Amino acid sequence: MKYSLATAVILACATPLGAHPHIFVDTGLEVIVDAEGRLTHLRITWAYDEFYSLLVTEDRGLDPDYDGVLTEAEVASLNGFDMQWVDGFNGDTVLLNGTEEIALSGPQEVTTAFSEGRIITTHLRAVEGDAPDAKGLVTKPYDPTYYTAYEVASKVGIEGNDNCRARVKMPDMSADLRALQADLSALDANTDPGDVGLPEIGEALANEVVITCDAS
Repeated sequence: MKYSLATAVILACATPLGAHPHIFVDTGLEVIVDAEGRLTHLRITWAYDEFYSLLVTEDRGLDPDYDGVLTEAEVASLNGFDMQWVDGFNGDTVLLNGTEEIALSGPQEVTTAFSEGRIITTHLRAVEGDAPDAKGLVTKPYDPTYYTAYEVASKVGIEGNDNCRARVKMPDMSADLRALQADLSALDANTDPGDVGLPEIGEALANEVVITCDAS
């Protein structure tokens, strides 16, 4: 996840020990498939954890009375705060056809809400180029560095084609991967895992959304 400098500073100062990952995101996915069984879009929901949501609202001077309720204007001011992506950033979402990555557009139709102390955003991403056959495609939401932890927390929806469905495959937690995860969790907030020789493990810990389609 790409975040503002001010928020990064707050995180560095406020995040306690055992701070990897720093941000937790419940992820929702809606797969949009056309009548011919081709995947055309992904609609993605990010529901940020309460602590990170608090940091963002404090960073922006929102909710000055600390009642946990934002006005419509305050919510509107948040819209797009997490969509200022640098060139080359893949939006922490990968769509795969086997080992081939399918290019996706930048974020479209961005929305933002605030509920029960959490910022919840949605955005749409279109397949660039020819839409591929949806059958067998895999979507993986993850941050390679595991700075942000994404978890597919709700049923994946399929829109536009009743012959297709999606299932969530959990990561294969080997003993080595569990040990690496524990090593990461032991780092303080100011330590870069790469500086102490730890590899990027975000992809290995990612949920996989596997799409299957019946013959029409």
